[in-house]
Amino acid sequence: MSKKILVVCLGNACRSQMAEGYLRYYTNGFVPVASAGIRPGELHPLTVEVMEEDGIDMSGHYSKGIDQVDRQEYDYVISVCDEAQTALPIFPKGTLLLHRHFPDPAGATGTRAEQLQEFRQVREQIKKYVLKFVGKELQDVPIQLA
Repeated sequence: MSKKILVVCLGNACRSQMAEGYLRYYTNGFVPVASAGIRPGELHPLTVEVMEEDGIDMSGHYSKGIDQVDRQEYDYVISVCDEAQTALPIFPKGTLLLHRHFPDPAGATGTRAEQLQEFRQVREQIKKYVLKFVGKELQDVPIQLA
């Protein structure tokens, strides 16, 4: 039986979407992955842009709230910001709760190029985290590294 993963952040606009995209990519679709926000907003257009720069297809991604997912079905819940970690609802016993804070690129200011650079930096941090997670927790899943 495959393990199911939920990634949570505050708005489900940037960080959790990036993590979901990489998890789907690196697990070749063998692992069900979803993301949600404590207070969902809109998927940030720069999230889509920087992920597509790295070959990750974000079509079909949209922001959803934590109340829109079935908390009973996940083996892993990964919070990717401190705000989400402190506001997580109760998950069933046996669900592994993991936390790694990443800065929120949605607050980036400056020129478009400077904002893109912020998004790229966060993307690379999340990519590195996801690769470590997949290597450690999902050893039985055929992964894609290219």
